[in-house]
Amino acid sequence: MIEVKNLKKNYGNKYAVDDISFTVQDGEILGFLGPNGAGKSTTMNIITGYVGATDGTVTVNGHEIFDEPMQVKSQIGYLPEQPPLYPDMSVMEYLSFIYDLKKVKLKKAAHLDEICELVKITDVQHRIIKNLSKGYKQRVGLAQALLGNPGVLILDEPTVGLDPKQIIEIRNLIKDLGHKRTVILSSHILSEVQAVCERVVVIHNGRLLADDTPDNLAQSMSGDHRLTVRIDGPQEDVYALLKSIPQVCLVDKLGAKETSAFEYLVEAEPGVDVRRELFHRLAEHGWPILALGASGLSLEDIFLQLTAQSDTPKELSDDIQVDTNKDNDAEEEGE
Repeated sequence: MIEVKNLKKNYGNKYAVDDISFTVQDGEILGFLGPNGAGKSTTMNIITGYVGATDGTVTVNGHEIFDEPMQVKSQIGYLPEQPPLYPDMSVMEYLSFIYDLKKVKLKKAAHLDEICELVKITDVQHRIIKNLSKGYKQRVGLAQALLGNPGVLILDEPTVGLDPKQIIEIRNLIKDLGHKRTVILSSHILSEVQAVCERVVVIHNGRLLADDTPDNLAQSMSGDHRLTVRIDGPQEDVYALLKSIPQVCLVDKLGAKETSAFEYLVEAEPGVDVRRELFHRLAEHGWPILALGASGLSLEDIFLQLTAQSDTPKELSDDIQVDTNKDNDAEEEGE
């Protein structure tokens, strides 16, 4: 489990991370979202021990990152946005080097073969890394994160440079890995986060804006219950029937979508599910439903609404004394 409490990180008089707290349970895949410069990479670098914090704590499986850095790092596999590769090494030479660097205790040959098979790089394991495609380089980066079978995976844009087939393969792999590991996944591809992650944390200007499942966020932010339904039947008669259903407060015609079939937006009163009543009434008239879906907010809608409502970055006042004992890194953040 990962536990982040009141985490702060400032550069000069600007907060890159401003008092954020969240937890990630074992076996959970958390989507970490935010626009460029929001503080995502800074937070992940603090969790992994690459960057110190101005204040706050990070605990990984009971070990505090600032007090027990080696114990924490041994439990984390990290794939940064730019994979940390040595381009003049072959894939197997590189993985062997990282294996030794991490002091992995598993049987070397068998473990390296297992990881190569897992991320599907067995066919290129003897090639020089600089001669690989970007997609294969990303896979090699993921392989190094998996060496030692860490209990925590932190993945920053893990599908960058992959083709659609490879993206689906990596998504499925991340889902499988999440059954036995805690995973934090940062991505700008919101459909990817929605497909893979059970919960999302949204930050902007270093501040935590939301922490919930995508479905719960959509429900809480939309404030209504809308359905888009495609019905094969006479438009005006169907429209009148839909408006007559109790607790339906709005019906809009969305036009013809197929031969003799029209689409409608149906909005019910808050907290009311009219799908069963809708089905029974249409069945009585012999008007089949050809498509039915919720017309709620997508993850992209949620993301845009939350970040649009966020304030400007918080500045430190001149009279605040900052404790920098935990941090020797004073360089500007670049995300």
